[in-house]
Formats: sequence, C-alpha cells, structure tokens
Amino acid sequence: METITWPDFEKVEIRVGTIIEAQPFPKAKNPAFQLTIDFGEEIGIKRSSAQITVLYQQEELIGKQIIAVVNFPVKQIANFFSECLVLGVVGENKEVVLIQPDRKVENGKRIG
Repeated sequence: METITWPDFEKVEIRVGTIIEAQPFPKAKNPAFQLTIDFGEEIGIKRSSAQITVLYQQEELIGKQIIAVVNFPVKQIANFFSECLVLGVVGENKEVVLIQPDRKVENGKRIG
C-alpha cells in the first residue's frame, strides 16, 4: 500500500450530504442509481451514480445522509455526469454498504 502525506489527505474534500432524489439508472453498465445529493449551502447540490442496488431500495435512500468525495472531476457514465463519489464498504460479492454518520449532522460538513 502506498503511503500519502498529510498535505495529500488535505486535498481530498470528503463531505456529508443528504440524498434528496434517487432514480434507477438503466443505461449504466452495472446496476446503479442516479443520486441527487444536498451538500449544503457552500457546495450545493451534486449528482452521483452509485452501484448500491444490491443492498438498498430506491425509496429508502431519500433522506439518508452519506459521505462523499466532492472534488473529483466530473465523470461521464453513459448519458449521466457524476459529480461526486459516494463512499461505501465493498463486500466480497461487490455489494456496497454506504458509509454514514451515526447521528444527523449538517450537510456539507467536512470529514477529517
């Protein structure tokens, strides 16, 4: 495993957001949802494609707080532009468990 320096870590903007919309993403190569996430006043609304369909249903995602990297460049996935990377723990069968705060916190707060 390659090590990084503290200044390297400080460049990564990992923030808390709340999912405000979740839609199926039928054009994705792997099953996924298109998520719209509120990161608060400073960062605003961002969209992400997330391969979380194994463990999560569309309806249960609304209102769920998540952790995401918000300073990656935009990535086009099929006809969708993903603006952030939602973080999760990848299991042995590639199922993803979302990383979440255990208490409600203000959207946009930085993880450090």
